[in-house]
Amino acid sequence: MSQLTHLNSSGEAHMVDVSEKVDTARSAIAQSQVQLTDAIIVAISDSTVPKGDLYATARISGIQAAKKTSDLIPLCHPLPLSKVSIDIELQGNILVITAVCKTTGKTGVEMEALTAASVAALTVYDMCKGLDKGMVISQTRLLEKTGGKSGRWLSEDHSID
Repeated sequence: MSQLTHLNSSGEAHMVDVSEKVDTARSAIAQSQVQLTDAIIVAISDSTVPKGDLYATARISGIQAAKKTSDLIPLCHPLPLSKVSIDIELQGNILVITAVCKTTGKTGVEMEALTAASVAALTVYDMCKGLDKGMVISQTRLLEKTGGKSGRWLSEDHSID
């Protein structure tokens, strides 16, 4: 059995020492989906979401969340992010939120991308809950990561644009 990386020899939680790792360009793409109700779709289409610009607010919250990931996830390394972008697309009754994070460093940005997508989805819920609380946040997942010792990873159903 392989040793867990976040436990020391005594079984105590600790932050992994990455000081000997080589800096590489790293990126991650994560996605979260919010299933919307008809009332919310109408409000988005008419730009009448009561709390304001849904897309801009969700983008900003996702970016802020990526930057604060190490404050939220125990033992996660703080990273100097070189890029965070949040794309939001309405596909039928599903709002698809895609987060891209990039850095050059010793550890990956998967947690930053997943956190960005998750918090952007939570922001959508917060901004629209006054219209209808029946939204469902789902499918939060990593789509792709690059860099580091393990190189590139793609989810089985993620196609490259």
